[in-house]
Amino acid sequence: MALRIPQLDPDPASPFPPVETALREPDGLLAMGGDLSVVRLLNAYRHGIFPWYSRGQPILWWSPDPRTVFRSDGVRLSSRFRRTLNSSHWEIRADTAFAAVLSACAHTPRLGQRGTWITDAMQSAYLELHRHGHAHSVEVFDGERLAGGIYGVAVGRMFFGESMFSAQSGGSKVALAALARRLHGWGWPLIDAQVESPHLLSLGAESWPRREFIARIAHGLAQTQAPGRWTDAFGQLRASQLACGAD
Repeated sequence: MALRIPQLDPDPASPFPPVETALREPDGLLAMGGDLSVVRLLNAYRHGIFPWYSRGQPILWWSPDPRTVFRSDGVRLSSRFRRTLNSSHWEIRADTAFAAVLSACAHTPRLGQRGTWITDAMQSAYLELHRHGHAHSVEVFDGERLAGGIYGVAVGRMFFGESMFSAQSGGSKVALAALARRLHGWGWPLIDAQVESPHLLSLGAESWPRREFIARIAHGLAQTQAPGRWTDAFGQLRASQLACGAD
């Protein structure tokens, strides 16, 4: 039987269907079509919705149930990994290499995955979000080379993670832990991680019913936060600080 998926209105400001109407199989598929404009994307994130589709498909919009979430004080690094960070010279910054992080997330091979969902159109859309101060990257540098990174979208005081990568072992873990450290210090309680995986759960992610997720993010979304680059506010962290829990 063919799936009956709502088609979005051409107007980027038009509303999405209620997330409660998303399909159970495939989990969270809510709507199709529309565009990847800044207005449409921000509207989606404000309602717990994100785009995810492959090249050759129409734009597909999702709101899965359950939802995978990190508390900003809940990212866990194993004791063994923390010990390796004691002697690490990696440095972590924000919004100094957004395009490079985005490209690396799109092109880094992943076990069991062919191709990428971060298409050229998706990259262009998130670069535009970044230019408007809504999309951010956290970068892990080994000297002048990227060892890992993460990027996502900030709305209010809520961070919606999109993707992360490692060019060196542990690079994405350090990027995530550094992001969580800063967000917790700023009073941002949550990081949306979208879809569950064993790797995310091993780092402290939790699986929440969609209803709870939508209710819990409402407070963060309601808090005004001016868009703009995070470079100065984020400052610079050393990976070794994540080993000992220092600020």
